[in-house]
Amino acid sequence: MKRAFKLVSIFLVLMISYSLSSQNKSKRDLDNYRQPDKRGINVFEAPKDTITSFNDVYVRIGGQSTLQYQDLSHENSGAVELKEIGGNFNLATANLDIDVVLYDGVRMHLRTYLSSRHHPEPYVKGGYLQIDKLDFISEGFMEDFMNYTTLKVGHMENNYGDAHFRRSDNAQAIYNPFAGNLIMDAFTTEVGAELYYQRNGFLGMVGFTNGKLNQDVANPDTGGASFLAKIGYDKQINDDLRFRLTGSLYNTGAVRSSYLYSADRAGSRYYFVLEDTDATAKANFRSGRYNPSLRNEITAFMFNPFVKYKGLEFFGTYESATGKANSETDDRTATQLAGELIYRFGQNEKFYLGTRYNKVDSEDISGDDIEITRFNVAAGWFLTKNIMAKLEYVTQKHDGYSSGSIFDEGQFDGLMLETVISF
Repeated sequence: MKRAFKLVSIFLVLMISYSLSSQNKSKRDLDNYRQPDKRGINVFEAPKDTITSFNDVYVRIGGQSTLQYQDLSHENSGAVELKEIGGNFNLATANLDIDVVLYDGVRMHLRTYLSSRHHPEPYVKGGYLQIDKLDFISEGFMEDFMNYTTLKVGHMENNYGDAHFRRSDNAQAIYNPFAGNLIMDAFTTEVGAELYYQRNGFLGMVGFTNGKLNQDVANPDTGGASFLAKIGYDKQINDDLRFRLTGSLYNTGAVRSSYLYSADRAGSRYYFVLEDTDATAKANFRSGRYNPSLRNEITAFMFNPFVKYKGLEFFGTYESATGKANSETDDRTATQLAGELIYRFGQNEKFYLGTRYNKVDSEDISGDDIEITRFNVAAGWFLTKNIMAKLEYVTQKHDGYSSGSIFDEGQFDGLMLETVISF
């Protein structure tokens, strides 16, 4: 009864938010903004334009809600007993987004997870200030430079790689053609600033953060800093062909705890796979993912090609992460490969078929040289630009783990059905 009341409350909050947003929106879109619906698919960094529609402080309230039906089975060598799982619905997840236009070229974004696998209770993911003009200093200040420049400052999702633009962010799953994210899911939220320059298809970004996921002033000598950079080219060659290629860097020389591959507190879509009998959805929320445990030093590179020709698109990932924990003397390396092939068809590309192959090779902290492979096949349907449904078959296999590991000869496979509302 308590959970049912909570789900009803979340639904009412989202519906009220949608109603308020519709009344306040006056059919106007925000400037330099990635739409949270179907229009935001294959959008990466927020688009940069010189159009201004500022009249006064303006609030856009939006949100997302998702629900999955899971029918997966798993097995391993039997050295560690696995939790029994079957077909049923997972906990519904929900987000609440608040975007506020504060001044001409200045806006704020705030996302709250209303319900997630790891935190059934609401908590703030993070937020940032985005500055596309400096007219608040004086009208036209550095206008020629700011026509191509964006500054983001806050406790925010950091822009390492392009894969994070296609991943599911708790309930925001409309950008993701599949149910799950990559095996080695690079995502973190740290306090910092990012400076973007976009011109004639070329993109450059540099950023700095304090290297911390959880912010506090205790243990001041255990802090650190992270450096981010991205360079790329993104061009609509003609009406049929678009090409994008980017390279990204995330570097942490020394921090108390690096969370690049473990910062997603929302949790994995594949509940309880390869977890032991005592596992709970909240405590064991990263099922099916891999964290190389480069806890205190890390240098990671990611390269992402994206090509779209008419309805056919390819998105690729090559990633290499090297580093170590303080207890280690030598660096270890983990590499990841992924390729997605999507075909979108129908009126306004309302349907799609897709497949993804994902592989991780890593020198594990246990000393094992491990390999994890995953294969996905998916189909999706956009009922409207705000509502989608997707069906996925997934299979994942683990190799190279020692005989006492729960992942020894570990594998899982089955079906996932997910519905998404995003506005």
